[in-house]
Amino acid sequence: MKRPEPIRRFRKIWKKRRRPAIQEVVREATAGGVVYRKVKGRVEILLIQDAKDRWTIPKGHIEPGETAKQAAEREIMEETGLRHVTVLNWLGKINFRYRRQQSLVLMSTQIYLVRADLDTDDHQKEKWMNDIGWFSLHDALEKIEYDDIGKLMLLGMKKIRQIG
Repeated sequence: MKRPEPIRRFRKIWKKRRRPAIQEVVREATAGGVVYRKVKGRVEILLIQDAKDRWTIPKGHIEPGETAKQAAEREIMEETGLRHVTVLNWLGKINFRYRRQQSLVLMSTQIYLVRADLDTDDHQKEKWMNDIGWFSLHDALEKIEYDDIGKLMLLGMKKIRQIG
């Protein structure tokens, strides 16, 4: 029995769109932080906008010989241009996965609460970023596109209140 023309066309298109099979699984460890400052008694959160226009927190890969806390501090300073930050508390770990060509990447990100000290307006974005800025907690939660990070931002606010 011969298949109807629309089904044959669909199968031909589907075969072309199918991605190649995953060849390897890659594990990547990263670290970053919910960076905050206080301005006139109000807490503001620093967010970066990545090349795909998604707002997130500064984070990056942990280098060999580096702790997650050290990596978070280094990555925040590299990505934001801030030179005076204090890593305060560990907030949690986020695990996610994505596909990179024929690899499945399993990424785990250690997130810290980080206070920006001195010259907090001297931030600057890296070339690959679309934007960077300080936002009220409410606005930051509205902009952030990752629910897990939003939850850790709320936990960070709780710790900020405890610190005083």
